[in-house]
Parts: sequence; C-alpha cells; structure tokens
Amino acid sequence: MEYSHSHTDVVKLGNAFKIGITINIIFIIAEALSGFISNSMALIADAGHNLSDVLALAFSWIAVILSQRQPTLKFTYGFRRSTILVALLNTILLLIAVAFILYQTVQRLHKPMEINSYSMMIVAGIGIGINAFTAWLFMKGKKNDLNIRSAFVHFVADALVSLGVVVAGIIMTFTGIQWIDSLVSFAIITVILYGSYKLLIDSVNLALDAVPDNIKIELVRDYLFGLPEVTGVHDLHIWSLGTTDAALTVHLTTCEQTDVSFISSIQRHLHKQFDIEHTTIQVEYGGMEDCGNKF
Repeated sequence: MEYSHSHTDVVKLGNAFKIGITINIIFIIAEALSGFISNSMALIADAGHNLSDVLALAFSWIAVILSQRQPTLKFTYGFRRSTILVALLNTILLLIAVAFILYQTVQRLHKPMEINSYSMMIVAGIGIGINAFTAWLFMKGKKNDLNIRSAFVHFVADALVSLGVVVAGIIMTFTGIQWIDSLVSFAIITVILYGSYKLLIDSVNLALDAVPDNIKIELVRDYLFGLPEVTGVHDLHIWSLGTTDAALTVHLTTCEQTDVSFISSIQRHLHKQFDIEHTTIQVEYGGMEDCGNKF
C-alpha cells in the first residue's frame, strides 16, 4: 500500500523554490560586485557560499519535480530516489565552496588590500534579511524532506554568516584591523563544515538504504510480533524510496488463517504510527499449534 503527498504541498514548495532562487541570484550578483569593488574577501566568499546554496536549491527543486513523476516499466518506483542523489550532491557543493573560500582567503592573507568596511556592513545587512526570508520559505517542509531541510539549514547558516560579516565590518570601522576580513572568511568555512556534516551522513545513509532516522526498526518489529495472530517476524527491511518516502517489506508467520483485512490493518497502522508509506507484507500460515509457542 502506498500513500501519496498532497499536490497542494508540492505547488507551495514549487513557489518557495521559485521565489528563493530568484531573489538570491539577484543578491549574489550584487554581493559579488560589491565585494570586488570594496576589496572584501568576506563578501566575495559569502557570495560564493550563497551561489552554492542557490545551485543546491535548484537541484532540490528538480528532485521534487522528478519525485512526482509516475513510475514506468523500467523505473517501477518512479524517480523518488533522485532526491537522495540530489541531497548528496548538495553536500558536495558545500564542500567545494569550502575549498574555494579557503584558497581565496589564504591568497588574500599574502596580499592584503584596503577594504571598504561600510560597503561590507550594508551589503551583508541586506543578506541577513534575504537569507532569513528564504529559510522561512522552507521552514514548514523541513521536517519531512531531507532536501527541504538541506535548503533550510543552508540559508539559516547564510544569515548567520552575513551577521558575522556585519560584525566584522563594525570592528574594522572602529579599529582599522584589516585581517578581520580574512578571519570572517575562516569562520564561514567553519559554519559550512558544521552545517554540512550531518547532511552528508544522512545522505550517504539514505543512498545505502539505511533505516530512516525517524523510524525505529525495533519498535516496528515489536508491533508486528505483538499482534495476536503473528508468531514470527522475518526478513524485515525498511529503507527510503526518496527523502520523504519510506518503504517496508516483511515476512510474517501466523498461527491463524488471515485475510486481506489483516494486511490492510497492519499497513494503515504502519503509515499512521511510523510514517511508512509503501509496505509489502508476506503472510505464511504456520498452523494452530504455533499459537501456544509464541511466548
């Protein structure tokens, strides 16, 4: 049995992606130009970080669209697993951004330049508002989808980074210490690594068909074995079809003859209690004598 998500939710997410991508592309262009004009490595690094997030956002949008495509004779589960691959790609993009920022910051330490701290503060202040608004667009859907959570984390981190740039600009204005700009760039690297670590682990786990974090397989096994008719639970497998959908297969041995209503009842409970949308249950009647041997 399979349960589908609301079409309305998909439309709302699509609008969130469109708005988020558009306003961030405009800001990235403005931030990069301001960084070059003001000689601020922190602004340039932040623009590069924002660009990686926009690319990740675009890939996530593509994944959401692909996940809604109907199954085919070749791809019988549809294209939902593409969302896992995209989540993994998003994390790789973050790591590439780290390498770029680190290289540029080290280069700037060897060749210091006069930095316009006022431009830093103004542009970064605008960035706080844009990144916070973009994160808000994905706040509702972040609990159920790894890609949406990825987008949310990315832009919350960006808002914090922009705040750090503003603080750096204030310090530079009052002290004249130019290397603060490079220090902020190193702080950006730390923020990216911190935010991407968990996402990387989650993405790899999903790609390797691990049990989703929100599902405790021990509780599922206990529920199945606790059914009065069930005397054995075998070959229990739970994995992710995508970043939102979980699947389950299991072989149950019973001490009573069962019918379709028995399976349907289990499937409804698995969906309601454990949020497992797609279940395949094989039932084998072991005989009445097994009822006395269950406990």
